[in-house]
Amino acid sequence: MSKKLFLLDAYALIFRAYYALIRNPRITSKGRNTNAQFGFTNTLIDLINNQKPTHMAVCFDTSATTERHTDFADYKANRQETPEDIKSAIPDIKKIITALNIPCIGIDGYEADDVIGALAKQAEKVGYEVFMVTPDKDYGQLVSENIKIYKPPYQGGSIEIMGPEEVCKKWDIANVNQVIDILGLMGDAVDNIPGIPGVGEKPLQNF
Repeated sequence: MSKKLFLLDAYALIFRAYYALIRNPRITSKGRNTNAQFGFTNTLIDLINNQKPTHMAVCFDTSATTERHTDFADYKANRQETPEDIKSAIPDIKKIITALNIPCIGIDGYEADDVIGALAKQAEKVGYEVFMVTPDKDYGQLVSENIKIYKPPYQGGSIEIMGPEEVCKKWDIANVNQVIDILGLMGDAVDNIPGIPGVGEKPLQNF
């Protein structure tokens, strides 16, 4: 049986789960919003049941400063405060992950995507097929024939799996190493990273 490693970007999936249910929240009898717990756990169970991973890990950001913050003081400075419902959900989610005997990994000084990227490349070298479970476009620079992005279904959509061919087609580039150049030129409003004025995705025109 082939070795299939699924690496989950915890906060990206938690935020996604929380906001996917924002108009129809899951409220307990005590008035507690459990969107994040419910949605994240559903994603986790779906992966286990349908994708049959041989190995899994869930990677978290920590509160420690990273090199990105040191190099660029305004990194993520535009982000709003994390909703209290999400903050209170994190201990529950970590308990659920631990109860399923799945490692929770967080390393001070590094973001979850740094950890996932390092683990993915190490696992590839020893024969694993790796799936990085995230909706984050930055992971495109990491894909290879044995490392892919796995985007769980969202609001009735379907699973999307992206390897080198899919990433290159999405960005209209020759190889995945150019994802770094594309994102550097475009900037990233989510992380408050300025790009080159006038450079960005071109909207489709109706002719």
